[in-house]
Amino acid sequence: MLYTIAVVLIILWLIGMVSAYTIGGFIHVLLVIAVIMILLRLISGRGI
Repeated sequence: MLYTIAVVLIILWLIGMVSAYTIGGFIHVLLVIAVIMILLRLISGRGI
């Protein structure tokens, strides 16, 4: 579930890069959250 949310956030970030620059900052914040969630999951030992 957590991995799926992270993938969705990364896809939204990619869409944000090619669409509006006004919401770009928000999309980048979502990307950072997604990366942190993936790293925490890997560090906790559960893997993907």
